[in-house]
Amino acid sequence: MSETCIFCKIIKGEIPSKKVFENEEILAFLDINPITKGHTVVIPKNHYETILDLPEGEMQKFFSALKKVASMIKKNLDADGFNILQNNFKAAGQEVPHMHFHIIPRMEGDGAIKFPPQMDVDSEYLENVLKEIKS
Repeated sequence: MSETCIFCKIIKGEIPSKKVFENEEILAFLDINPITKGHTVVIPKNHYETILDLPEGEMQKFFSALKKVASMIKKNLDADGFNILQNNFKAAGQEVPHMHFHIIPRMEGDGAIKFPPQMDVDSEYLENVLKEIKS
């Protein structure tokens, strides 16, 4: 655990939270600045800054809990769907340096999240990007 991490402080009970789910390894709680009703943050109790730091051995347990919480939210809030969002590093919008996922319940036509326009690319562009990724 990190002494300065806000999520670690929530895990330790130093900062109150509205817990949606908790077990030995995972905590899910309502986001204090929700995008929609039921917006929930899911975190591992061990401190990992990004998904790249999450050990392979903990992934199955984490994603099992994430799925369980998403299912609870969809069913019990009668949501039409949900987004699962996860940011890594400041450039991607990660504000708290503790790996976490957002489950954002969605209702048809709510307009809560708007995705940017997609790029118009050709096969050559994709081939060049593929080579770059694999190099």
